[in-house]
Amino acid sequence: MNGRNDSFGHAFKDAGLLAQALTHRSAAAVHNERLEFLGDALVNLIVAEALFEYWPKADEGTLTRARAELVRESALAVIARELDIGSRLILGPGELKSGGHRRDSILADALEALVAAIHLDAGFETCRAVVLPWFEASIAALPPPNKLGKDAKTRLQEWLQARQKPLPIYALLSESGDEHAKIFRVECGLTDPAISCEGEGSSRRAAEQMAAEAVLQQVDRHR
Repeated sequence: MNGRNDSFGHAFKDAGLLAQALTHRSAAAVHNERLEFLGDALVNLIVAEALFEYWPKADEGTLTRARAELVRESALAVIARELDIGSRLILGPGELKSGGHRRDSILADALEALVAAIHLDAGFETCRAVVLPWFEASIAALPPPNKLGKDAKTRLQEWLQARQKPLPIYALLSESGDEHAKIFRVECGLTDPAISCEGEGSSRRAAEQMAAEAVLQQVDRHR
């Protein structure tokens, strides 16, 4: 494996660090768990610093909730998929067979390990310069500080109740995939205004949240 991977945005001087970051413990004795430990701290620092600058008047609690939203496992897995980390993972036979390259936990861990590998290869300033753009869209998409901490289903319910409108109806449309990697598809429907959106997730609750978020975006357009 050579050190260059344009999708990651960094040319590794030490290609071994990149290889280790992408190696799951099921595949080799030298794997990415130690890098993951360091990367977790680095991601938290980079995101915390970005939020500190992005919301100069936000209090500690708001910043903490925002950081938790951005660095949760599913959010990191989204970034890992955008970087196509899954196709580069080195997995053992069992994880390969069970679709480990698609699993949120494995993708999030590999992303954190990759951050640590960049830091060890080139230092913190370079690491921050490479990693921060991965989070910029998510930071920009955060709800206003006074809405932070409320999930999409709660915000949608509050919006409807404030206008004395009927509550949404959630319907499970389908389940697919193996037992350990199911995908749920849910519809969230309103009667007033008449809006219906679908969402997918690794659990029914996650799919409902995605559908509710999609409905909220439609509601904003109809205001």
